[in-house]
Amino acid sequence: MAKEINIGIVGTQFMGKAHSNGYLRLPHFFDLPGTPVLHTASSINEKQLAEFSRKYGWKNQEPDWKRLVQNDALDLVDICAPNNLHAPVALGAIKSGKHVLCEKPMALNVDEAKRMYEEAEMAGIVNMMIFNYRFLPALSLAKELISNGKLGKIHHFNAVYLQDWLVDPKFPMVWRHDVKTTGSGAHGDMNAHIIDLARFLLGEFEAVTGLQKVFIKERPLANGKGTGRVTADDATLFMARFQNGAVGSFNATRFANGRKNYMGLEIFGSEGSLIFNLERLNELQYFSLNDSKEEQGFRNILVTENSHPYIDAWWPPGHIIGWEHTFVHQFSKLINGIAQNTPVVPNFYDGLKCQEVLDAVVKSAQDEKWITL
Repeated sequence: MAKEINIGIVGTQFMGKAHSNGYLRLPHFFDLPGTPVLHTASSINEKQLAEFSRKYGWKNQEPDWKRLVQNDALDLVDICAPNNLHAPVALGAIKSGKHVLCEKPMALNVDEAKRMYEEAEMAGIVNMMIFNYRFLPALSLAKELISNGKLGKIHHFNAVYLQDWLVDPKFPMVWRHDVKTTGSGAHGDMNAHIIDLARFLLGEFEAVTGLQKVFIKERPLANGKGTGRVTADDATLFMARFQNGAVGSFNATRFANGRKNYMGLEIFGSEGSLIFNLERLNELQYFSLNDSKEEQGFRNILVTENSHPYIDAWWPPGHIIGWEHTFVHQFSKLINGIAQNTPVVPNFYDGLKCQEVLDAVVKSAQDEKWITL
């Protein structure tokens, strides 16, 4: 019989909903030694907390996250709160002996992330970062192709993450506009994903140089009483050198009109290339230099075969999956790790390495020079 794993979640908005859906779907498609139980949800907005709990089936409500992390009934604390709470909630949960799942970016800065990593290691708890795009079948296949030498020596990694939800100057201030609560804007929210994918697919960074921009410096307050100063970046661009000799370019912005949630990757090697587009997440474009000249060109791989990563848990070939399934895939690793008390990836080490790159880019933008990792 599968072990029940009682979960406490902190945060009931977008990511809280995505995580809840992932836990609910997981047992229907993956046979695991553990079963997630939606035990207790936490939010300072008690009306929102009650509605969230009713909709997703959370059994209990606790407005105070400090009491939640001390609840002896819980096995796992899932952190979906604003970024300034990641470290306090994680450290409180670790102190109470809980396993921890944390949304990206890991913390406000490297110092916080390092402490989280060290405390988790000393406590011996299972810890995991939400870098859910690693669990897209197409990007898992990309990892296999690169690891098997299909691209040869990697020369370029180009990545963009583009959204447009802040183009309107009348869009009100939210917590993501304030560095005190978010650490950084588009950089930590979006570049964190493509930084982790670069590490996942290519390896470690060597040095970075970047720039940051706030396009609209004041926004109306949500309560309609005046304006607030925007301190978090609207866009962050940077270049990178990797330890394996490759070079990279990264661009995250919330001012790309017409782009809702567009993440694009281009990876060019000595023997081939890969292109990925999040808006067509079941597909991977592959070019091989080893094909004859008459047959060379990018081929489109529909990543829905049972032999492709994770797909055998779902539908027959050609029946595509969606964005929300990345969380189901990631949680299959997490629940298995907790049930068997074995390490999982991506973990707090990966979160720390990502945070190191994030912070180095910010310092580079401030000092206008290359920063070595």
